[in-house]
Amino acid sequence: MQAPDSPSDATRAHGSSGSLIVALVAATFFMENLDGTIIATALPQMARSFGVHPADMSLGITSYLLTLAVFIPISGWAADRFGLRTVFGSAIAVFTAASVLCATTGTLHSFAAARVLQGIGGAMMVPVGRLAVLRATPKDGLMRAIAIITWPGLVAPVIGPPLGGFITTYSSWRWIFYLNLPLGLIGLFVALRYLDNTRENAGRRFDLPGFALCGLACTTLLYAMELIGRNDTPWTQTSVLVAVGAVSGVAAWLHLRRAKEPVVELSALKVKTFAVAMGGGSLFRISISAVPFLLPLMFQVGFGMDAFASGLLTLAVFAGNLSMKLVTTPVMRRFGFRSVLIVNGTLAALSLAAMSLLSPSTPKSVIVVVLFLSGLARSLQFTALNTLSFADVPKAQMSGASALSSTLFQMTMGIGVAAGAIALRIAQWLHGHDSQSVTPADFSVAFLIVAVIGLVGIADLFGLARDAGAVVSGHRAGKR
Repeated sequence: MQAPDSPSDATRAHGSSGSLIVALVAATFFMENLDGTIIATALPQMARSFGVHPADMSLGITSYLLTLAVFIPISGWAADRFGLRTVFGSAIAVFTAASVLCATTGTLHSFAAARVLQGIGGAMMVPVGRLAVLRATPKDGLMRAIAIITWPGLVAPVIGPPLGGFITTYSSWRWIFYLNLPLGLIGLFVALRYLDNTRENAGRRFDLPGFALCGLACTTLLYAMELIGRNDTPWTQTSVLVAVGAVSGVAAWLHLRRAKEPVVELSALKVKTFAVAMGGGSLFRISISAVPFLLPLMFQVGFGMDAFASGLLTLAVFAGNLSMKLVTTPVMRRFGFRSVLIVNGTLAALSLAAMSLLSPSTPKSVIVVVLFLSGLARSLQFTALNTLSFADVPKAQMSGASALSSTLFQMTMGIGVAAGAIALRIAQWLHGHDSQSVTPADFSVAFLIVAVIGLVGIADLFGLARDAGAVVSGHRAGKR
């Protein structure tokens, strides 16, 4: 391990800079996730600008999330090789510049290309910062730190739709991306001014074969899902992509298990709590990630609302998130990870199923209640899963666990959006009408499908011990 760049680095890492790192990571996490969801309510207007069907605009979301998943694995190596401040600052600069490019595009494919560049910058921001947080935070403070950096990931997908709806309704969707310019400049200044350029294991070799295989598997499989969810699916091309993705995925798994310094470290999967959070937890995140894509489309295309009104309704989910934050720690301490994840996971899946009962004639008050309850369950499950992920992971394995967790997190976000589009296509097929037309009944079926995905993920949670993650939650099995 290489020593910090200055003698005071270690002291600051455990002192006041700990809070600064948490705040910076939270801010960049918010900006990254906001850009992944803020365009949701702008999709219909963007589709008109590009001359495509609204459902085809899922490419603009999945291309961004896919790039995050592909490049996140090398974030740990880059931070070790070039230093935390260098990588973090460069990532913010690339992300901000790409945002400006997104705002100036005129076609769907050029927009997707700009989103890929934006994703490369985003892939380096949060994992590098979160790694610094995990290294500097003791176990007993992990829940608080994780809650803070998780909070933007919950807020951004909810704030994004109404903010995007407001900008889209009263201005142009292009200002959604221009908004990142001042935020990025402020973040870049803070990062360069206050972060230390600490490094660890600077001599670590870059695992090019592992990176290539993982990238190929992620790209082909997610793009295949994206094509399946579109209206003009090229089935021959999609079949080839699935085959290539499956083969490269198996090859990547075998390589990562044998390599001495793999691009993604798998050893943390031997820790039961981490493995469960990555397994069943990923299915939950897939089902939840489909909601920011489906809800705005249902409200606008299915119910006939404008973008701003559609976005305002989703604030009920934010209210649920905010309310649950007030009691998350006491609930976790009282009941423990296992009970909370199983019971609350079931409630979260049921809240998604309840969205299938909404219709254009449903009173706004009922819609708000359903979304609020969904926000409550979503917030608790999200925080519990993210905290459980690192509850029992040794410090020596924290870097690899962070990279793997971030990769799977972004993969599931991309899969969730694609799954939402596929669920909508399945609903259209079941109802036997043209894929160019979407009805409220189609969204009902789509929400039922994503609810089932979330429900299936709960099965993995039964394998947890009753006192799983107790050192972090403070829960003692047998004491109620």
